[in-house]
Amino acid sequence: MEKRKLSFWQMFNLSFGFFGVQIAYALQSANISRIFATLGADPHQLSFFWILPPLMGMVVQPFIGKWSDRTWCRWGRRKPYLLVGALVAVLVMVLLPNAGSLNLSTAYIFLGLNAAMWFGLFSLIFLDTSINVAMQPFKMMVGDMVNEEQKATAYSIQSFLCNAGSLFGYLFPIFFTWIGISNTAPEGVVPDTVKWSFYCGAALLILCVLFTFAKVKEMNPQEYAEFHGAPLVQEGQAKTSFVKLLAHAPGTFWTVGLVQFFCWAAFLFMWTYTNGTVAKNCWNTTEVASAGYQAAGNWVGVLFAVQAVGSIVWATLIPRFKNLKTAYIVSLLFGAIGFVSAAFVHDQYVLFVSFFLIGFAWAAMLALPFTLLTNSLSGEHMGEYLGLFNCTICLPQIVAAALGGVLLKALGGAQSSMLIAAGVLLVLGCFAVGIIRVKKK
Repeated sequence: MEKRKLSFWQMFNLSFGFFGVQIAYALQSANISRIFATLGADPHQLSFFWILPPLMGMVVQPFIGKWSDRTWCRWGRRKPYLLVGALVAVLVMVLLPNAGSLNLSTAYIFLGLNAAMWFGLFSLIFLDTSINVAMQPFKMMVGDMVNEEQKATAYSIQSFLCNAGSLFGYLFPIFFTWIGISNTAPEGVVPDTVKWSFYCGAALLILCVLFTFAKVKEMNPQEYAEFHGAPLVQEGQAKTSFVKLLAHAPGTFWTVGLVQFFCWAAFLFMWTYTNGTVAKNCWNTTEVASAGYQAAGNWVGVLFAVQAVGSIVWATLIPRFKNLKTAYIVSLLFGAIGFVSAAFVHDQYVLFVSFFLIGFAWAAMLALPFTLLTNSLSGEHMGEYLGLFNCTICLPQIVAAALGGVLLKALGGAQSSMLIAAGVLLVLGCFAVGIIRVKKK
């Protein structure tokens, strides 16, 4: 039986909520190091703040996949989870940037962190976890509802919306500075530009998720079984353990996962150390309370926006490659050039070139792993496998965060050296792409 095809707008609506989720994710990735540096963290502590969020995601995501595989209610299968995740994310986005405004900065020092940093850390844990809870269902719904022929297109649309959302998130701080909101604050307090960025991001997140929630109608169990040629796992059926699922996972799961390891470790270093690199190389300052450092923080948002533009442009070209593995390798090589060059540039505008190239790697990371993986899976246990696959995103971030301070010290203490390390990781990712084999399970 020929599988039904979706129209462009059906695929667009399926992923539109991802636009709002990515605004939140962009605000987190571009501003977390800036926020914690403002709260008093030194460069060798910064990577520490990135360990717990992906650790929580690695624990939570497989269960989201497992539970949603067995969920069927009047609102759908995946949609209830994306709505709950979005609601929690909105609440935390309002709290996190106010960590320095609660008169906690110099109180209750524990394990070298003041109370404001602890408040921010736990807020970050909930923010990253809730964003992932809201994000994963979008990937699962494409796997559920789009046939193999259209999946590359559907994930490319998702990649476009992801990067368009990133543009908003990255540019919010410099926009609010431009309209006159203060970009500086007393020592230990996050500037108002960052606070208002998070408030607006929270509002857009929930509006976009509600749009997809209202527009998308998921398949019922009978339609799903007919579409995939595999029964829908339902409540009360015998449960398969994660260990057994991993033991029977297709080889694509592991080989693409290896590529993911190198890529996500590289981008964790970018999110952690770009602010310090740009402040030192382009503004010649390491003083976090200075106007120069906060201006560099705004500029990092602009650079990440340029990265998003590069990703949008490159995402339109990826489908033109006859071989997805070739597209993957070329994308990561361009990203590696971007990372290494960014470590040596001292002109804030020349950095546009570096981050535009980094966007090529990001485009590939958003679309190709899920295309390769879902094409190798049957419909059975789709959510569980995608939840487990999220560990290939979380684990490298945990490893990179745990080793970041040690590696920074070994490389001489210059935060720019960590961008060179990121470039090396992407080159290793290129070699790993060579061993990927796609075979339908």
